[in-house]
Amino acid sequence: MKRVLIGVAFLTLLSMAGWALGMGVADGEMETEEADPLIPRELLFGNPDKITVRTSPDGSRISYLAPKDGVLNVWVGPIEDPEAAEPVTNDTYRGIRSYSWAYTNEHILYIQDKDGDENWRIYSVNLSSGEMKDHTPFEDVQARIVKVSRNFPEEIIVGINSRDPEYHDLYHLNIDTGKMTLIQENRYFSSFDIDDNYTVRFATNMTCDGGADIFRPTGDGRWEVFSKIPMEDVITTGPVGFNKTGEILYMVDSRGRNTAALFAMDTHTGVETLIAEDPKADFSGWMVHPSERNVQAVAFTYERKDWQVIDGSVADDLAFLATVDDGDIEVVSRSLDDRTWIVVYVVDDGPFRYYRYDSKKKEAEFLFTNRKDLEDLAFAKMMIPAVIVSRDGLNLVSYYTLPLGSDPDGDGRPEEPLPMVLYVHGGPWARDVWDYNPAHQWLANRGYAVLSANFRGSTGFGKDFVNAGNLEWGAKMHDDLIDAVDWAVGEGIADPDRVAIMGGSYGGYATLVGLTFTPEVFACGVDIVGPSNLTTLIETIPPYWQPQIELFATRMGDHRTEEGRRLLFERSPINRVENIARPLLIGQGANDPRVSQNESNQIVGAMQEKGIPVTYVLYPDEGHGFARPENRISFFAIAEAFLSEHLGGRFEPVGDAFENSTITVPVGAEEVPGLKEALFDRSA
Repeated sequence: MKRVLIGVAFLTLLSMAGWALGMGVADGEMETEEADPLIPRELLFGNPDKITVRTSPDGSRISYLAPKDGVLNVWVGPIEDPEAAEPVTNDTYRGIRSYSWAYTNEHILYIQDKDGDENWRIYSVNLSSGEMKDHTPFEDVQARIVKVSRNFPEEIIVGINSRDPEYHDLYHLNIDTGKMTLIQENRYFSSFDIDDNYTVRFATNMTCDGGADIFRPTGDGRWEVFSKIPMEDVITTGPVGFNKTGEILYMVDSRGRNTAALFAMDTHTGVETLIAEDPKADFSGWMVHPSERNVQAVAFTYERKDWQVIDGSVADDLAFLATVDDGDIEVVSRSLDDRTWIVVYVVDDGPFRYYRYDSKKKEAEFLFTNRKDLEDLAFAKMMIPAVIVSRDGLNLVSYYTLPLGSDPDGDGRPEEPLPMVLYVHGGPWARDVWDYNPAHQWLANRGYAVLSANFRGSTGFGKDFVNAGNLEWGAKMHDDLIDAVDWAVGEGIADPDRVAIMGGSYGGYATLVGLTFTPEVFACGVDIVGPSNLTTLIETIPPYWQPQIELFATRMGDHRTEEGRRLLFERSPINRVENIARPLLIGQGANDPRVSQNESNQIVGAMQEKGIPVTYVLYPDEGHGFARPENRISFFAIAEAFLSEHLGGRFEPVGDAFENSTITVPVGAEEVPGLKEALFDRSA
């Protein structure tokens, strides 16, 4: 198989980003004319100009998310003239973050929740009439788009948990008439696999030992086990789609091996045929023909994304695209006739660059970048991955960024050790990658080295690496982060007395662990929507996560057993609050269904009881992360001043950072320089 190096853009809006405040330059860090100018927070964390770019199925139109009156909406225009696009949705507050085309070529589908509660509703917009429909107008119910097929342009399959909050029943939904027809009442399964003919072919549910069974219907209303996935493979194994006939199920599979490869499974016999594999990395993406549904290329990401060409018909296309622009390439949308492709080029030091590619003529036309205001700014390079070896011999693929000018000889090491922020990813079953990272750029621009380490439990590096994190929350997973800090200190990158830890979700938990389990390592911490009590976390997960409860029980600790509760207690920062000796900033969304507000309330309350200072920032209209740019920017303003106070970096004055934000600071405004005054000025 021919291999070609291309890359991927993770084109998602930052939901864990949001901060900023400062009344001037930090003491002792006065700017000079030679210093790189501060990049405004609004450019880094505000709305993009255009993102999530797609072609209509027939290739006649282009769509993207862009601000309308400051709020992200879907815009649609002729493919030949993207600048003629107009908004077709009218969200006025939270912004649309996920949408798709229906195969009618006349409908846009999108989902929206209320203030971050993740009770998604499904909407459609008729582009001819302008009519918008809320297809699932139910309170306290979550709806999902499960399947969209070119064979049924006016119908989609949706899942709705109105009957039972734990399980989503399946319905045919006619997007033209709004009629819904029940096709599968669900009392057992966590997910379904449906082919292009809208036949429910398989269903999956977890077993009591943390594994999973894949079932298939027998035709008489019953189900039989088709395939078993052991616990050690459950995160790295599962169906990803069907071929055109539905006779082949594409499976990502790590059973009997370490890394997850792509297989073609015969749906009758269960026999698998290997399509692509990599000895160091898991399957991380693919290219499938839009109508024929055959696999054309498969991606694996160890340090950078690497594509294996499976179908030679796309080899020339990818080779040509590699000559068009700099950066890694990702094909993000293709018309059904496969003539029109939307292609994005990703670099680590600038905005995404979008092109329209004509695969018949082999011509690429530049469209736009996702953020025009970033085009002429100077950004730091994200260093080619550093593989840090943990104390017990695991390879931790890591990425770091240095401030511009700090490494004049280009050897990847600053002239002198710098204040550093250890930026920890969420999940924890996720990973950090090489790309343009706004948080890295923001922190490097303020004078910090930034390090992101893929600790054990991170995905992408084989099941052994994932399973090395089982029952290691707050233990070996945290040891890996400490080993990463020690590496940075040993390499002369980080000043050991000025290292902060920061992150969202699991990264927020890691921050709390850092300040309670290893209180002398970090100078300060920034926790965004991080759990403080693992027992209450697992006891309050959303009901529709209950079918996957064994995933948490086998990998975090089982709250249903005495031994498991003891482990969860030991690994919970709430039970070591008295160890906190360094400043802590906490950000939380009041409607978070994953990590409830109570997680932040608990640790803030415990710190207050013990007289330990803390700053607590709460947003009444946010959930798991900060979706509204006004809230993101306001939180980054606070974090910027907080880090400057304790690490000594630069920060941007608050300006209008709180404008239109719902920010509240129930506790500790006086702990961050300028915050109390800024809140007073805002309320005046």
